[in-house]
Amino acid sequence: MDGKQMQIGEVAARTELSLRTIRHYEETGLVIPSARSRGGFRLYTEADVARLMVVRRMKPLGFTLDEMRELLAATDRLDAGDLPDGKEREELLSRVRHFEEAARQRVADLRTQLARAEEFAATLQERLDHAHRTRPAEQSPA
Repeated sequence: MDGKQMQIGEVAARTELSLRTIRHYEETGLVIPSARSRGGFRLYTEADVARLMVVRRMKPLGFTLDEMRELLAATDRLDAGDLPDGKEREELLSRVRHFEEAARQRVADLRTQLARAEEFAATLQERLDHAHRTRPAEQSPA
């Protein structure tokens, strides 16, 4: 990491999250700004942006804030300088595996929903096309 610190506006632009959403995630403890400027502005690092990206990717899959917190805690622990070993490491890896499997299942469910939605839209388009082809001749005024 190059140590560059960013203000919330730059983080919002990079993550495509609103300022309000980033502040909400801070209030819920999902991401904490790494520092504050002399003027009290939140300052974020690349690691903070990476955490926000994890949250941003989990949200549309329907993960709760508690689940996001749980995954981040596990990955934080695995990424820590003093890597756990033995039973603790296996437990952390198992948690991350659980989230990976849940994410894959949710993606599959969304693909099914998308296919159904596309099928429905195509059915409506067919009805419209049929209606335009079988349109009755316009009547002239009497």
